[in-house]
Amino acid sequence: MKSYRIGLIGLGGMSHSHIRWMAEEGRYEIVAVSDVNEAALTEKGEQLGIAAGKRYGDFVQLIEDPDVDAVVSVTPNNVHADIVRACLKVGKPFLAEKPFTRVFEEAEELLKLFEQQPIDGMVGFSYRYTPAFRYARELVREGKLGTVRSFSLQYLQGWGAAANHTPYIWRFNKAITGTGTLGDLGSHMIDMARFLFGEFKELSAQMRTLVPERPDPATGQMVKIEVDDFVSFQARMSGDEVGIFQSSRNAIGSGNQHEVSIYGDIGTLHASTLNPDQIVWIREEAPGQLAKAVIDVPEHCKVSQYGDFLSLLDGTASESLPGFMDGYRNQEVLDAVIRSSEEKRTIDL
Repeated sequence: MKSYRIGLIGLGGMSHSHIRWMAEEGRYEIVAVSDVNEAALTEKGEQLGIAAGKRYGDFVQLIEDPDVDAVVSVTPNNVHADIVRACLKVGKPFLAEKPFTRVFEEAEELLKLFEQQPIDGMVGFSYRYTPAFRYARELVREGKLGTVRSFSLQYLQGWGAAANHTPYIWRFNKAITGTGTLGDLGSHMIDMARFLFGEFKELSAQMRTLVPERPDPATGQMVKIEVDDFVSFQARMSGDEVGIFQSSRNAIGSGNQHEVSIYGDIGTLHASTLNPDQIVWIREEAPGQLAKAVIDVPEHCKVSQYGDFLSLLDGTASESLPGFMDGYRNQEVLDAVIRSSEEKRTIDL
């Protein structure tokens, strides 16, 4: 089967995981790298055996390189739109990190370009590849819960809690991120709701900054935080399912806790990253008699993100792959959450 020559943009901590995931598939060859950090460019270039002429300080040069078949972007939010724009202009397939863009205006500009010249693109909503979530989707679609009336989604982490004295880093910089917890974790919740239930119809939101200042590790001075570290909202989906959403970086004891509970007329499902290969299914076995079962996820639900990216490059993309329009719709909902919180009203989507 065909192998693909990859240009990798962004050589920070997350790039290590992406390099490993590509290696596990056996059909990717990283032939070019790009980063603004010269030391990282040299170190990673040497590690991967990349020729000096294929180590780019300017990611546009990497994207335009004819030896690069597809682009993988693992960068902070402020360059997401620029990288996707460059890929659109040269017609190069990409896998780009979420959120799709920093602000919705950037997403609108990209949509205009995409409509003129559609290309194969994938947005890194990686939790579509958590087996428990994929199985939950399958059971919902098969009607195993009956009519779904409501659900709750949360994504909790604890690293930003005040007790941890977390310093000021780029994730707290509004100019780089656009939002805080909302774009970082909330974008995954929004994508999971769309993955399970379809589009959003309306929502009402609240965003808060729970830790207002953090120390700059370089100067020791306190820096005012202008992005959210807690967000909650309620929404109505296209099938009239109603959902409650919560995300925080201040949940002590939560490492990476992304989970959903789905409530139907004849059963309830729980799925979580804390137990990715199993679901909890509660249903009525006999009138008035409930049964609770922990069920192993079947093998066909165990699909990798980079395996799915291969299907896109091969021209056989699955219907569940998060493509360009999934990124755009996600950014549209993120923008609605921001407007709802600022204007203190329900937003109709």
